[in-house]
Amino acid sequence: MKIGIEAQRIFRVKKHGMDIATLEFIKALQKIDKVNEYFIYINPDEDSSCLNETDNFKIRLIKGYYPIWEQIYLPKAVKKDNCQLLHCTSNTSPVYISVPLIVTLHDIIYLEKSIKNIITGKGTNYQKFGNLYRRFIIPQIIKSSSKIITVSESEKLKIVNLFRLNEDKIKVIYNGVSSYFKKVTDKDELIRVKEKYNIPEKFFLFIANTDPKKNTNGMLKAMALYLLKRGENTPLFVVDIERKYVVKILNEINEDNLIDKLILTNYIPNNDLPAIYSLASLFIYPSLRESFGIPILEAMACGTPVITSNTSSMPEVAGDAAFLTDPYNPEEIADAMFELLNNNILQNSFVDKGYIRSAKFTWASMAEQMLAEYTQIITNTISS
Repeated sequence: MKIGIEAQRIFRVKKHGMDIATLEFIKALQKIDKVNEYFIYINPDEDSSCLNETDNFKIRLIKGYYPIWEQIYLPKAVKKDNCQLLHCTSNTSPVYISVPLIVTLHDIIYLEKSIKNIITGKGTNYQKFGNLYRRFIIPQIIKSSSKIITVSESEKLKIVNLFRLNEDKIKVIYNGVSSYFKKVTDKDELIRVKEKYNIPEKFFLFIANTDPKKNTNGMLKAMALYLLKRGENTPLFVVDIERKYVVKILNEINEDNLIDKLILTNYIPNNDLPAIYSLASLFIYPSLRESFGIPILEAMACGTPVITSNTSSMPEVAGDAAFLTDPYNPEEIADAMFELLNNNILQNSFVDKGYIRSAKFTWASMAEQMLAEYTQIITNTISS
């Protein structure tokens, strides 16, 4: 079989959820399939060493601006390589493509908002443009695709209901957690990371984002309430966000003084995250809406107690291994922080359950299931 995989953004330095999922999936696929021929279509960027070619995996570098890259350059490359199938991994795909199409539709959050809310709401201009673009593309490719893949039963239900799909057309294949996420005990590595990011012995960890769904406002409100009600000085380590953005939010919620209780840093490379998770007293993931939530599993795999939301996919991913709270209720989040931090029995229970829970999600399993989908679709195409 000749299979094309769209992996447009995996060479960029600052990778996030979908980029990491695509990269780890392709690496797992390389390990289990030494027979079929793959063409990985990527937009050139600085981190080209994150994925290497093998005998049957060829990297095709295609330079171009996002919509033109996807709608014009990608279909031409797929046709040139005589692919029998194209798998687009990150929520969109070409509208017109000459081969069967599989699309991984991680979420449809951008379809749940009005265009007015997207344009005038919070988020960067890039995020707003991306949401508008996907709103236009997704309804078209839903019809033309051979298979839709999504990453949780929660998201599948939303997609089926919105598009009135036959459930046979959509399949849930869970994301995984990378094997290097594990409890770090090496003292030198822990000291290196503590010094690099200037973090104390005791802290809460929150991975932020300018996307409103990440609930940075709610987390900061919860932190302010925690400090006010409990009188403790445990700081909040806020990852992947600029100081000016946090200052703006604190001004909006009238909590300017909270800045002294925050440790702020921009993007953190994945190879530093296991030590940071391992050092954290708690990991807090109070998103308003997620299609999966890989960081939940990463923290669990590193032995860190997790507080996350009781909405969308997060209970499905966390199971009984995390403290679930209402993300719209900062006081409830603050109470959970205090209870979990000060209850060793509860902490240990979540840590033990977290190890077991995170081990159930692997990139190898994802790759095996995707390969089965490729085989079935290509076989059906040939026989028809």
